[in-house]
Amino acid sequence: MSTNLVDDGLAFIFPGQGSQSVGMLSELAKVHAEVESTFQAASGVLGYDLWDLVRSGPEERLNLTRFTQPAMLAADVAVWRVWTKQTSVRPGWMAGHSLGEYAALVCSGALIFEDALRLVAERGRLMQDTVPPDTGAMAAILGLSDSQVVDVCSRASTEAEVVAPANFNAPGQIVIAGHKPAVVRGIELGKAEGAKRAVLLPVSVPSHCPLMMSAAEKFREILTGTAVETPQIAVLHNVDVASHPAPEVIRAVLEKQLHSPVRWADSILFMSQQGVSRFVECGPGRVLSGLNKRIVSECRTEAIFDSNSLVKALELVQ
Repeated sequence: MSTNLVDDGLAFIFPGQGSQSVGMLSELAKVHAEVESTFQAASGVLGYDLWDLVRSGPEERLNLTRFTQPAMLAADVAVWRVWTKQTSVRPGWMAGHSLGEYAALVCSGALIFEDALRLVAERGRLMQDTVPPDTGAMAAILGLSDSQVVDVCSRASTEAEVVAPANFNAPGQIVIAGHKPAVVRGIELGKAEGAKRAVLLPVSVPSHCPLMMSAAEKFREILTGTAVETPQIAVLHNVDVASHPAPEVIRAVLEKQLHSPVRWADSILFMSQQGVSRFVECGPGRVLSGLNKRIVSECRTEAIFDSNSLVKALELVQ
């Protein structure tokens, strides 16, 4: 029986919503059986053919939050399972962007995959149902500082309509979320402040903002009934840029994550300060790799999404 080797200079980061695409991981699945078997296990829990949806679409269905969340969780976990078959090296740290945090918790041993699927399916449903269509919105603000965006959101909010920072993704790359009229005001104020770009995003759910408070309260009951273990690999959480061994604290930060901003740039910087010099984006696409170039350009990041990228990522530990 082989012993796993922990590499403290290596971190795995797991993408969330926005990295999904029809046909994702299809080439990797032809070479590595773990991909399709992971999706088949997910389908058994969800009651519909998730692999067929990912392979064939339609795109509009895959992009609905309640389908995107289980699909991305399964994709991230599938890539991790491929990695663990190829090498005994394990990272010293893990983190996931928003939804990706659930994949990090599964891969660290804190959550059972099937339980995490039920959690994210319910999370997606609650998020979709909490805010009526066309009531909420999200926008990307590029070229302003964190404090400028905080100030813009404060000025754009009213008692009845709020907007708040949702994702601190990278320096000068922040997403805001809230009531649509407040978000539109935020865009205009951001432009007036000198933003390079300020644009509405094509999403139906205003994530990580106060509009998700009621969803978080309902989600608490589901979290309470879910088994959580101490992670075997440290997971850095979006909400407070900290790792937590206690299951009850993990539940609390997952609840809070629904209505609090994702502190992604701070998370990557923190891991870099702990000695991490190599990152693996574990899941479809290269969204997080792109952000890393802006946050820690001196660090090497490789994304795993097909056979060739897997070979490049494995070079990080050879």
